[in-house]
Order: sequence, then structure tokens, then C-alpha cells
Amino acid sequence: MASVHEKLHIASRLSARERWLAICGGAAGNLVEWYDWYAYSSFSLYFAHAFFPSGDRTAELLGTSGIFAVGFLVRPLGGWLLGRYADRSGRKAALTLSVLMMCLGSLAIAVMPTYESIGVAAPMLLTLARLMQGFSLGGEYGTSSTYLSEAAPPGRRGFYSSFQYVTLIGGQLLASAVLLVLQRVLLTPQQLDAWGWRVAFVVGAACALVALELRRRLPETSTVALDPARRQEAGGLGLLLRHRREALVVAGLTLGGTVAFYTYTTYMQTFLVNTAGFSRPQSTILSAATLLFAILLQPLMGTLSDRVGRRPLLMAFGIVGVLGTVPLLSTLAHVHSASAAFALIAAALTAVACYTSISPVVKAELFPAEIRALGVGLPYALTVGVFGGSANYVALWFKSTGHESFFYWYVTLCIGCSLTVYAGMRETLRTSRIDD
Repeated sequence: MASVHEKLHIASRLSARERWLAICGGAAGNLVEWYDWYAYSSFSLYFAHAFFPSGDRTAELLGTSGIFAVGFLVRPLGGWLLGRYADRSGRKAALTLSVLMMCLGSLAIAVMPTYESIGVAAPMLLTLARLMQGFSLGGEYGTSSTYLSEAAPPGRRGFYSSFQYVTLIGGQLLASAVLLVLQRVLLTPQQLDAWGWRVAFVVGAACALVALELRRRLPETSTVALDPARRQEAGGLGLLLRHRREALVVAGLTLGGTVAFYTYTTYMQTFLVNTAGFSRPQSTILSAATLLFAILLQPLMGTLSDRVGRRPLLMAFGIVGVLGTVPLLSTLAHVHSASAAFALIAAALTAVACYTSISPVVKAELFPAEIRALGVGLPYALTVGVFGGSANYVALWFKSTGHESFFYWYVTLCIGCSLTVYAGMRETLRTSRIDD
């Protein structure tokens, strides 16, 4: 048996091949988690009528968006409990548990009765399934961000950790791809409305079984899980309060980024149909194309941050977001050309990539190992739960009141708040605590 000293240095002894296996294993589970999460928003245009009384289209979408937001509200609980578990028992155990819970939530939605069958119990059961998925995802982000950053070699952490959002966006892209195949190849619109949307959640549950096996083989990167003295205090809220400045920085730098990200990814498919007037198949293709573009940007921006630092990229996102959000969304609302819509969304996602590509590593670099998963996960989940998860709902609410442009200013204000944090924070590339 290896000595404690040898175990404590397991992360630093990973070979290049083992590092890539760790990245792929951690990222694969992350992709499945986010596929299951985004399948809900991608298919909401089709199943909204199944769980709510038939009537006004916007009202049905408001109902599904409300449940989407509720799923975000439980994410802080997942960020707290699974983050604590990851800091005390190791990253691998928490990553495995989170993907299992997401699998169960997805399977529940796949077999759930409709409003016509069981009445008001249908949206209630849908809410419970989303609560389970929200809890899972709340713990997934902090733990996987921490794991990817710890598994990466010094000098390449921006590049390696960018795969957090490669797989996050990849999950959304996979959900869009499944929707596109069902729309164009396998099913008629009537079949997709009636039962075809359930296929997406079956696919998610099946993929989760593969992710479980991959995560079972992951090497552990946490030293805390092997050190009894540090484990006693690890993952505690008291310890997090001693790092409250770092926790506030996580919340502040997340605010604008999460609102912008969900605006240009999750909400954009609804925006293209409900505001710009594109058909549902057109919006699916446009969303898939822009998401693929965003995936390619992540490792490029992550590599750039390893050379110039994290803060310049965050500042670039903040400045462009404050100056460009209102004119871009105002123009996009009246665009009828698919190529013009793609160019506008791609421009927005280029700016957002300055945040998403380095968000995991910036947060992980702020904390020591014994509080890293909780320190990254809980403030992030709280911020996303309040602002990111509600972005769809806020946008649709402003539209229902006849003041959709107010949402554009809301996004701008959120990015502006984060810009003040970027301007005042330290350069984490030079002050990283991952090597402590």
C-alpha cells in the first residue's frame, strides 16, 4: 500500500496520459449532466402543453420557465452539501453521486404522466424532478471545476479547465442535436408534440450510465480526502467564512457572466422563435451552430489566459458586454436572415467566452484545497440560482408586459456589476492557491 506521503502527491504525479484520462472522465460526466439539464429547455417548446393547461403559448412557456428557474433555486443546497462532501471525502465520490442523481431526475421526466392524465400533479412532479436535477447540478459545477483545475499541470490550467465549458456547452449542443434529429429525421411534428420529447430524457438517462463507469475510474486529486487532520475542518461553513472575500469575488464575477451566458444560449432558442419570428427548426439549427462556435472558442481563450492572465479576459468581457448588449439584442430582435442572426449571436458568444473559458480556474485558484469545492460551488450556485436560472423567466415576463427591451438593460446592468469586480480583483494566475 502506498504511504500517506505518496498519496498526498498523487495529483502531482499524474502522467500526461493520466491527466487527459482525468480530464476526459471528469468532462464526460459533466457533459451528461448538462445535456440532461438543457434537454429541458431545448424541448420545452414541445412539452409545455403536456404539463400545463392548454391556452396562451407565452403562458405555457412561462410555466415551464418558472420550473426551470425553481431548479436553479435548489442549486445552492447542492453546492453546499455536495461541495462539503467533495472537500471531505474526495472529488471522485461527489462527482459520481451528482451524475447518478441527474440520471434519476431525467428518467423521471421521461416517464411522467401529463396534465391531461393527472391534472395539477403533473407540474408538481415535474418540479420535483427538476429539484433533484438542480441539486445535482449545484454540486457538479464546484466539484468538476475543482477537479479539472487540480488535475491540470501548472501553466496549462486555463486550457485544461476550459473543458468545463466545452462539455457544458457540449451538453447543450447534444440536446440541440437530438432535437434536430427528431425534428428532421425520425418524427413528425405531431409525434414530437405528443410523445417524441420523452426520447431526449431517455437518452440522457442512458448516457449517465456510461458517465458513471468513467467516473468510477477517475484518479483522486484531493489531498484532503487522504489527510485526517485537514479533513476535520474541510468543507465547513465556518472555514468558508474565513474566506468570505474570495467567496464574494466568486459571486461578483459570476453575476454578469451567468446572465449573459444563459441569455445567449438557453434563452436564445426561445428568443429566435418568440421575438425574431424564426421557425422552431430554424432556431434549433441556429442555436446548434452558435453553440458549436462557442465550443471552439473555449480552449483558445483558456490558452490565451495562461499567457496573458485571467483578468484581461474578464475585463474584455465586461467592457464589451456593457457597451454592446443593448444594441446587439435590439438588432437581433428584428433580424430575419439566418446568417445575420448567426453573426450577431457569435459576436456575443465571443465576448462571453472571455468569461466562460476561465471561470472555473479563476474560482478554483482563489481557495485552498480543504475548502475549494465548497468555495467555488456555493457562491456560484447562489448567484446562478438567483440570476442565471431566472434569465428566461425575466425575459419572458418583460415580453409579456410589452417592454421586452427592458430585459436588454437588465443584462447590461448585471454585466456592469461584474465589471466592477473584475477591475478590483487580483490576477489569480500569479496568486493561485492550487499549488499550496
